[in-house]
Amino acid sequence: MRIPWRSLTFWIFVGLFAGLACGAVFGERIVPLGDTLGTLFLRLLRMAIMPLIVASITSAVISVGSRQNLGILGAQTFGYYVVSSLAAILTGQILVNVLKPGVGSTLQLERSPDAIPAIEKSFGQILLDIIPENPFASLAEGNVLPVIFFSILLGYFITRIREPQRTQIGDLFAGLFEAMLRMTQMIVWTAPIGVFGINAKIVATTGFSAFKSLGFYFVVVLVGLAIHAFVTLPLVIRLVTARNPFRHYRGMPPALVTAFSTCSSIVTLPLTMRAVTERSGVSKKIASFVLPIGATVNMDGTALYECVAVVFIAQVYGFDLTFTSQLLIVLTALLASIGAASVPMAGLVMMSIILSAVGLPLQAVGLILAVDRFLDMFRTAVNVLSDSVGTVVIGKLQGEDVLRDGPAPEAATPPRYA
Repeated sequence: MRIPWRSLTFWIFVGLFAGLACGAVFGERIVPLGDTLGTLFLRLLRMAIMPLIVASITSAVISVGSRQNLGILGAQTFGYYVVSSLAAILTGQILVNVLKPGVGSTLQLERSPDAIPAIEKSFGQILLDIIPENPFASLAEGNVLPVIFFSILLGYFITRIREPQRTQIGDLFAGLFEAMLRMTQMIVWTAPIGVFGINAKIVATTGFSAFKSLGFYFVVVLVGLAIHAFVTLPLVIRLVTARNPFRHYRGMPPALVTAFSTCSSIVTLPLTMRAVTERSGVSKKIASFVLPIGATVNMDGTALYECVAVVFIAQVYGFDLTFTSQLLIVLTALLASIGAASVPMAGLVMMSIILSAVGLPLQAVGLILAVDRFLDMFRTAVNVLSDSVGTVVIGKLQGEDVLRDGPAPEAATPPRYA
């Protein structure tokens, strides 16, 4: 049995409540210490972001591109993941723009930036800026989208070269990704220190009233996740299969409860596989292809959460994001989700990537972490649910008789892999 005090979640809550208490007790005297600890955490986070993007996205593209049978089946799989993630993101964007949880907030994270670069750019300029003139300069300057674009292209063309170079370079990036995972894990374990420092400073300077808007933001995210899980995804099943979507949902509780409690799509994978094959009638051949890819690149709940968080942070700073800048958030979230799913605390990493792309300060990350651990359980469950729905959809598109009673017979109509 795992000892609670050894978990990161436990120590994040310790940092949160200790920061709140110290800010209330010591007042302005805690601000210098809070500033130092918060800055330490954020500098470590900035240090890891760009190398992590290159390693995670390149290795993910190499891994997926090396799989066999990436014809119609692969196109359908990635098509579903893009559409479902986009639907989740747009749901969150609509809610946060209509309800505006950050408007009027008394949070004072740091001196507000004079401008957000993304607001000042046209859509055409953003598209041009995605293509880097010098990838190394983009790395050094922290320009996220050009680095993501270059990493995707690099990973794809590595899969096109001959052996043994393909395997050698693939192993190199896999090793680099493993090293970055270990470094990120170390950095993530400094999060309680950062949470302590940032929240101590907030309470010392603004008091507890500043957290009212954070609670509103928490509710907005939960509403968005509920809409995606119980409206959007069932509608997708209904439109594609013409059958009752809740026949699929009835088989999902074991996988969803595990996802909720572990906050891991990978750990839940065997239960998700069992649910879609034994309860929803998808063949093991389809499930074994679609679900592992989904656990790697499909993050509906996380993408919705991150986009709501970034717009909320912009509202706290007093910025009204234009359509173009919000489109940049959507695009960055879609691209960043390719490699971030396998990273410890993927939500924190994705949020840092999106904030950097838009031009917002990273200090707000420490505040969002106060509720991140609660929301992580809900968004992971939505991620797993979306993976399972995608498997049912792809099974139907491949000609299988999904959502019937009983397990899927392996002698069913062969999938069209061509």
